[in-house]
Formats: sequence, structure tokens, C-alpha cells
Amino acid sequence: MARAFLVVIDSVGIGGAPDADQFFNGDLPDTGANTVAHIAETAGLHVPVMDALGLGAAVTLASGDVAPGLDAAPTGAWGAAREVSNGKDTPSGHWELAGVPVPWDWHVFPDQSPAFPDELVAQVCAAAGTEGILGNCHASGTEIIAREGAAHLKSGWPICYTSADSVLQIAAHEEHFGLERLLKLCADIAPVLHAMKVGRVIARPFVGEEGAFTRTASRKDYAIAPPAPTICDYAHAAGRKTYAVGKIGDIFSMRGIDDLRKGRDDALMGHIADLVNTAEDGAFIFANLVEFDSEYGHRRDPKGYAKHLEWFDAQLGQLLPRLRPDDLLIVTADHGNDPTWPGTDHTREQVPVLVHGLGARALGQLNFVDVAATIAAHLNVDYNGEGESFL
Repeated sequence: MARAFLVVIDSVGIGGAPDADQFFNGDLPDTGANTVAHIAETAGLHVPVMDALGLGAAVTLASGDVAPGLDAAPTGAWGAAREVSNGKDTPSGHWELAGVPVPWDWHVFPDQSPAFPDELVAQVCAAAGTEGILGNCHASGTEIIAREGAAHLKSGWPICYTSADSVLQIAAHEEHFGLERLLKLCADIAPVLHAMKVGRVIARPFVGEEGAFTRTASRKDYAIAPPAPTICDYAHAAGRKTYAVGKIGDIFSMRGIDDLRKGRDDALMGHIADLVNTAEDGAFIFANLVEFDSEYGHRRDPKGYAKHLEWFDAQLGQLLPRLRPDDLLIVTADHGNDPTWPGTDHTREQVPVLVHGLGARALGQLNFVDVAATIAAHLNVDYNGEGESFL
């Protein structure tokens, strides 16, 4: 029985979103952002495996741009997908790829200080058992930990911050504040944020001392649940074992998930490789690799982003020959995060859809939801979600 692998390389956009002028980094609209093409132009990019699947062709289809060095004749099936949800965030992109566009506008906290309303601050303090919070602003996670970490160790107050995404992030020291205490705080306050239509509460633990704080791999996202069944639910209901690799379990609130594998991107690729060998017939493997976004996109590091794309491409090249003849593997993304673009926010872009298992084929212009419909058709499961299969 066929298996399906959906690998989301977080933030690897290819430009060309027709509504990019409605999304901004500061006062600058995202018009013209193109994560892959601009990385190739700025840092150089050698990704022969993805290019053979159709990455360069997808960039040109989406945006009209030609990414330097990405000029292979595709031997895979390839297309470019557009999002309809009114957001350029992680939950919106992943839910829509799974067949469920977001039916509401997310609540985003204003870029001012303080960023959070007094009532919410009081609720966080009550849940944390503290007299106050630190931060209370838009900030980069590494920057605010460096800035507020010493005060956190002295006061015991949690560091609370946000971004242009619909998110509340809470950072605390694993030893001085306690990891379990931080996770409980985020779990306890999450329903309050979800009622406000804030997409995620993210626990951001760190360790170290002043001048040398580092975030740990114990991050946990507490996401609002999707408003309708996703491809995970349909596959699970049909008796297909569903594996979540990376943040997928958090993004989908573990709904429709049988098996969870976590870690950093190198460990996650190891999990995917292991599942290529061990996952049973009919399994659905849904993976997210996040370091493209968190380590290089938000930090505006095109060279680091290029290096990580090249690392993934080499890993993918080792994995493809080990797939079974009837396996389907789709590589796509959830939004853009052009590291050459001003600001630090995601960028509104189309995403590549690169498919191994269908032969060489131009899929043309797609919608995010078509990915879910295709996986359902491949797994032969009943599906009542949105989208059209491109099988």
C-alpha cells in the first residue's frame, strides 16, 4: 500500500504572491520578495536535487525571476502554490497545506511598548505566580534573552514578547525558573490567547549565564486547534498511521497524530530517513524543518540560509533512492522569509511544490489545499476537505 511523505521546508518561498502588496515588513510591502531567487543572487545556491525536481522552474513560474544556477530540466513533478488564508504565519500555511484555510483574521499585538493589554499581563502574572513580566514588546528571541536575561534571573519574572505573527512567546531559564514550570505556564495561559484568536503561545526555554545565554531544544508550541478536519484527521480515520516530525504535532494540537518525532533539523532528517525504512504501508509522514526560518530567515542571513538549503538538498539526495516505488514525496513550504528583505518578518510568497513519485510533469499553478487533496488520493482515503488532487 502506498505511503506519503510531506516535507515542509519552513519559509522557502519563491516570490510572486499576487497579494504581496497587502502584507508588510514595517512600512514596506512584500511586493518583490523572493526567498530562493534572492538567496541564489546574493549568496550563490547549489541545490541540484531540488533543482532536478523543478525548483528553478517553479521560481520562474511563480515570479518570472530566474534564480542563478537553478536551470535544470525538471525530472520530477513541479508547480507553484498560492495561499488564500489572510496570514503569512506558520499555522496558516500548514493548516492550508493540510486542507483547511484559516477562516478568521489572527489577532496580532501592536508594535509598541507595552505590546500586551494590562488584563493579559495580569493573567500571565497570576499563572506564573509573579508580580510582573519582562519584555512586553516586539522582539527577536535571541536579542531579548540577551537584554532581559539577567533581570529575569534576579526577579524570576518571565520574559514575554511577540512579533508580527499572531503569537505570545514566553522565555525563561530552564534551571532558575524551571522547564516544567515554563511549560505549565504556557499551557495554562494558552486558552486565554486562543480565545483572542492568537495562534500560538510558545515556550522558549534557555540556559547559561549573563553574556552567554542560549536557547535550548525544549521549545514547545501551544497552538489553537484547526477549525475543521485536516489531512491528518482523514488519514487517521482511515486507519493510516500518521507520523508528525518536528513542529507538526504542536501546529495541529496532536489531532490525527499517532507518532511524534522531535529535535533540530539534523535529527529531524534522521527521523525521516528512519521512517523511509520503517514506516508501514499506507503511512502518512508529515514533517517540518524549521531552521531555514528561525535561524536564517528571521536573522536575515542569506549565506547561512544558502548553506542550510544545500545541506537539506544533499540529505534529500540520499533519501530519494531509498523510497519505495509507490511512495509519494512532496517538498513544499508554508510561506516565505526572504533574508535579503528589510525587516525580520515572514514574506508573502508563493511556495514550490516538488514531487518525487509522479515522473516528470509540470503541475502549473496550484493552491495550498491541493497538496492535502493529492495526499488523500494517493493514500486512497475518504476526503471532504478543500483542494483538487494533481495525481
